[in-house]
Amino acid sequence: MSAFPYLYTISGFAVGLLVGMTGIGGGSLMTPILILLFGIHPAAAVGTDLLHAAATKTAGSIVHGLKGSIDWTVVRRLAMGSVPMTIVTIASMSLFDINGNTGRNLVNAVLTIALIATAIALVFRGRIVARYADRLGGLAPQQAATLTTVVGGVLGMLVSLSSVGAGAIGVTCLLLLYPKLPAVKIVGSDIAHAVPLTLVAGLGHLLLGSFDLQVFGLLILGSVPGIVLGSYAAVRLPEPALRVVLAATLLVVAAKLSFSLLTPSANVVAVDTQGRR
Repeated sequence: MSAFPYLYTISGFAVGLLVGMTGIGGGSLMTPILILLFGIHPAAAVGTDLLHAAATKTAGSIVHGLKGSIDWTVVRRLAMGSVPMTIVTIASMSLFDINGNTGRNLVNAVLTIALIATAIALVFRGRIVARYADRLGGLAPQQAATLTTVVGGVLGMLVSLSSVGAGAIGVTCLLLLYPKLPAVKIVGSDIAHAVPLTLVAGLGHLLLGSFDLQVFGLLILGSVPGIVLGSYAAVRLPEPALRVVLAATLLVVAAKLSFSLLTPSANVVAVDTQGRR
């Protein structure tokens, strides 16, 4: 830790900037960075990133709120599904040792799946939206509201286990359900919804002991200014080239995590009280 604390802050700034501009890239980048680059236990990486995301996305939500780029009705519908499902998921995780090898394998498995789904959403978002947006956009208001809550529930479970999903997957779902909503409001609403989702999930991980306070503080130093700067620059969804590069990165990370699942002997390492290897 003492040898490279500034790298945590630099990583936080870079990820925060991307999240502020696009609404994606938070957990899908930060959690793998903590696991693969800094050697944090997967459960501790998820818990730390969740509270880190809650803090940074609060800053981003304030900026988007001042700009009027948040649809609070959409945010409320998502939260009605995500918050209860997050509580249920965290309660289920408390039934086993989340900071042991079982927790490591579970988080790595869910994270791998979530990263692949995120990469698919990034690369094929245009085709998915073009094919299904008109059909879903024609749903009755109550049907759209119900589906939004269901999407929130799925995101709640996914984010609680991996800290991934609230960005690219959430944005794609909102584009499908609300094709007439301006892109900047899609991003702003997705970031605003991530605040209660990541806060509840992060507090749950804190209670489970899967959290690193020192890493959290170093990440915040960089991510808060990064997401504020990025939120002011958020006028459109990410360019196709950016999405492809990010998707390729996520697939490489997913491959690395899946390899660790196939070689459990490499994962039998001591875990200290802060969850680091």
